[in-house]
Amino acid sequence: MPLVGFGLWKVNNDTCADQVYNAIKAGYRCFDGACDYGNEVESGQGVARAIKDGLVKRSDLFLVSKLWNSFHDGPRVEPICKKQLQDWGLDYFDLYIMHFPISLKYVDPSVRYPPGFTDENGNVTPGKASIQETWTAMEKLVEGGLCKSIGISNFRGVLIMDLLRYAKIRPATLQIEHHPYLMQEGLIKYAQDEGIAVTAYSSFGPQSFLELDMQQAKDAPLLLEHPTIKKIAEKHGKTPAQVLLRWATQRNVAVIPKSNNKERLAQNLDVLGFDLKDEDMKEIKGIDRGLRFNDPLNYGVAQPIWV
Repeated sequence: MPLVGFGLWKVNNDTCADQVYNAIKAGYRCFDGACDYGNEVESGQGVARAIKDGLVKRSDLFLVSKLWNSFHDGPRVEPICKKQLQDWGLDYFDLYIMHFPISLKYVDPSVRYPPGFTDENGNVTPGKASIQETWTAMEKLVEGGLCKSIGISNFRGVLIMDLLRYAKIRPATLQIEHHPYLMQEGLIKYAQDEGIAVTAYSSFGPQSFLELDMQQAKDAPLLLEHPTIKKIAEKHGKTPAQVLLRWATQRNVAVIPKSNNKERLAQNLDVLGFDLKDEDMKEIKGIDRGLRFNDPLNYGVAQPIWV
């Protein structure tokens, strides 16, 4: 998996195909999608157009999707993965991730898709599947050729420890919220020591959550405007966004930013050709607040996975 990919969360349906196509044209080869993002059909259209135009071959791309909470029951995993592959127009995913360690009541795609956190009656209803049941079903996806590898997202260390006790196929990656306000250094070290690659989402911190009208994001100073980040960016002749992305990739944490701007697309991809100094890394470390934005409780969903 490349260290820099393109994230598809909150990419609008009407622009998604063009954004994927333009990102491929700009040099991106990894695309991080999900059932819950509601734009897998359009993402696949962008990929198909790029392949048709000869920009890439399928084997050049690393395409990621995720299993949503409502489909954790063992018998539900393969059918929904096949639906997602059909939406993308693909034969296989390079990586298929358990989006949250949360099992919710099944919602048939004919009722609502993507289903979100609520059932057909608008309630958040827990499901009965254990993580082990879901993971075992995901392992069968690899065995059946529907995905090349499987991974996890939004897992705490104790859940990873438990999963590794029974997993026949170990998770290839752990995807977590990771930015200078939420460093999670212990979790990252544990995963990497176990040979699990780490991918950061929301690398710019509160920026991703402002449009969701989240109070926690409104109350936090923007990282892109943080004096420490701006000072380091000026010193290296880079943008604040490039500094935030390099801070992660320099520690072997992959990033998946997105942009609809051609210049920023190129800038976000160009974050491997310079190194931050030790003093830079130390200064950024001082920003950590343990501040998490992507918590179901922040959306009014009573699933206290971080408590």
